[in-house]
Order: sequence, then structure tokens, then C-alpha cells
Amino acid sequence: MSHIQQPQKTPKPARARMIPRAHPISWWMLVITTLAILMNSIDRIILPTLLPAIMQDFNLTEMQAGWINSLSFFGTLAGAVLFGFLSDYIGTGYRRCYSWCLAVLVEIVSGVATAFCKTLIAFQALRVLMGMGTGGSEPINVALLGEWWQKENRGFAIGVHHTGFPLGQFVGPLLIAAILSFGSWRQAFLFIPLIGLIIVVLQLIVGTKKNHRKVFSWIDENNLTRPIVAQPKKMSIASSFSCLKNRNCLLAIALVFGFTWAEMGIANFLTLQLTREVHLDLSTAAIISGASGLTGWIGQIVWGGFSDVRGRKSSLGIIIAGWIVTSALCAFIHTAMLGWIILIFWGLFRNSPYPVAYALLIDSAPQAAASSMGLMIGLAVGIAGILVAPVSGWIIHSWGFNVHYAVIVGVLLLSCIPLCFIRETVHLKEEVK
Repeated sequence: MSHIQQPQKTPKPARARMIPRAHPISWWMLVITTLAILMNSIDRIILPTLLPAIMQDFNLTEMQAGWINSLSFFGTLAGAVLFGFLSDYIGTGYRRCYSWCLAVLVEIVSGVATAFCKTLIAFQALRVLMGMGTGGSEPINVALLGEWWQKENRGFAIGVHHTGFPLGQFVGPLLIAAILSFGSWRQAFLFIPLIGLIIVVLQLIVGTKKNHRKVFSWIDENNLTRPIVAQPKKMSIASSFSCLKNRNCLLAIALVFGFTWAEMGIANFLTLQLTREVHLDLSTAAIISGASGLTGWIGQIVWGGFSDVRGRKSSLGIIIAGWIVTSALCAFIHTAMLGWIILIFWGLFRNSPYPVAYALLIDSAPQAAASSMGLMIGLAVGIAGILVAPVSGWIIHSWGFNVHYAVIVGVLLLSCIPLCFIRETVHLKEEVK
């Protein structure tokens, strides 16, 4: 029999899929960055979860306690901008591992040192330093992941990686409650940040130049789009600030400011609401306060993948509608059961806007990814975090939790304005200028 050779078909461009294919090293990088976000989440939740005990220990009012929490976000503002610029200056791709490790080590050292501080002033200073570590590692973390995955599945990867936040919001209070059974709030600060040492070692093993080249070769072979066109060794400060000329960057900062105000406004005083209004003990309140983590991973993956297929703007529109509804429902938490139900529902939306907004920024300014996200985290998350705790504490002290949640809903409604003017990036053939 004669064998007729069939003409070879030209491969078609790969389309974005909800569950993508990727190089094994890309998946390993996803695991490492997810663990880093998990650590960030737990580090940020330690203070709000232990707030009633710390208030009692230092004899603080709600507003004074709010200002202590704000100190972490002073650090977040400085750390996100500083480390974001430093990361882009050192270089993209595998070079980001160097600045990433530095930021994570700052986070670990300051967290452990908190357990040994003897005065309120030392405690406050370490809150700023730890905020610099968490604020600095997050933009580098997201930029690093974005440069180890193909562009077509960027929203999915960042969404999955951001499941570290809801997982941390559930696992963290469980760890804290377990530690409180044999120790005090100081032991929580001692043991939990040490998780980061394992993550740093894994990053040094995986994030090499050789492995990055393997990922890019696989992306080329599978007719996908490289996440970055070039890998310049260094960028100038002017290039890093160029993201502020980008329309999407500015609008994303305004949008994330509203989301952060709402999230921190709820999270900072949730255990206080559960202990004071529902009359639960601190350990039980700590566990219930992390209920949103049970469903948070679903929202991260679903809305991140949805944004790859239907667009970043459409995904953010659904998320902000869910946020408005769930924030209003938090005013009705009067029993432990209602707390579980409402907070589990909140989890479907709680952390979802951030990975979608991060993907939007990488789409819009790929060469200054860490700088743009550092500015967004610094300006939006940092400033909102600084202001929301004392303002919310003052509102709760003066008018109670119902007015507190009404203000949060109002902030979310105002956040719809910048959302309306964001330019979609998924369906554009060229990068948004």
C-alpha cells in the first residue's frame, strides 16, 4: 500500500481557557507564589484577629487600636513603592527573585521580632517594618508570577495564586486559635511568620535563569504569547513612574482604594463585632472571622479565569456588585450561625478584585509591572489601610456597626465611577497605551 503524506496544518493560535495548560515549572512558580500570598494573608490578619487581646493588654480604645493597625499600612505604602521600583530596576523574570527574597526576609524578621518587644513604641515600630515586608513582597510576587506564565492565562494564574489570601484568612485564625490555647498573642507573632523561610528556599531552587528559559521555549513551542517581550537588566526611575501616565493604572488605583477600604473596614473590627455584639469568646470569634476563606479560593479562580475569557472590566463589575450586597449583609451578623453564612458568602467576592486588577495592570504596562502594582498597592492599599482603621473605629465608637457598614456600602458605590472608565485589555490587539 502506498502511503499518502497528509499536508501539515498550520497551528491555530491558542485561545484562553478556564483550565489552561502550562509548563511544569510555571505550575511550581504558581505554588511558591501562592504560599507567599498565604504568608502575607496570615501576617496581615494576626493583628486584627488578636485586636481584643492587644487592646486589653495596652488599655487601648477602638480609635487608638485603629491607629496601631494603620501603622502596618504606612509600611505597606513605603514598602510597595520602594520594593516595586527596586524590583523593576534589578530586572524582570528570574532577576525578580533577588528583590522578592529581600522583601520576604524583611517580613519574616519583623514578624518574629514582634514577639519579643517589651514596649508599645517597639510594637508600633515593628508594625511599620512588617508592613514594608508584606507591602513590598506582594507587587513583586504578582509581577514574578506574571512573567512565568503565558499571557493568555494570566488572569487564571494570578487568580489561583491569590487564593493564598482566602486560605490564609481561614487557616490563620485556626492557627492563632490553636496557639492561644497554650500561649498568648506574642506566641502567634513568634511562630507564624517562620512559614516564609521554607518559601524562600523553594524560590531560590525554582526561580533560575535556566528554568525561565525552559518556560519561554515551551510557550513558543505551543504557539502562545510570552508574558514579556524583552528582559532588560535595569530600568530607570523615570520608566518606573511611566505607569502613572497610563489611564488604566490611575483608574485601577482609585478602584482598589475602594475595595481595600471596604475589606479592611470589615476585617479590622470583625472579631470585635463578634465578641461584643454576638458575645463570643476570642478563640471562637477568631475562627468565625476566617469563614470567608472557605469559599474565597472559588471566587479567586472563577473570576480570574472569567476575566481571561470575558474581560477584566466585566469581571470587576460582577465582583463589585457582590461586594455591595455582602457588605450590607454584614450588618445583620447577630448570631454565630449568621456569621458563618454571611462571611462564607462574602468569601466568593472578598479577594477576587485584586488578581483581576493586577492582571489588568500587567496587560496595560508589562515592562513596569512591579512598579505599577507597587504604586497601586502603595497608594490604594496603603493609604486606604492607613485611614480606614481609625475612621472606622471612630464611626463604630460613635454610632455603632450599622452606620459603619452603611459607610462601607457608600464607598463601594463610589468605586463604580472609576470602573466605568477603565479600558478593557483582553480583547485589544495592542497593549493599552
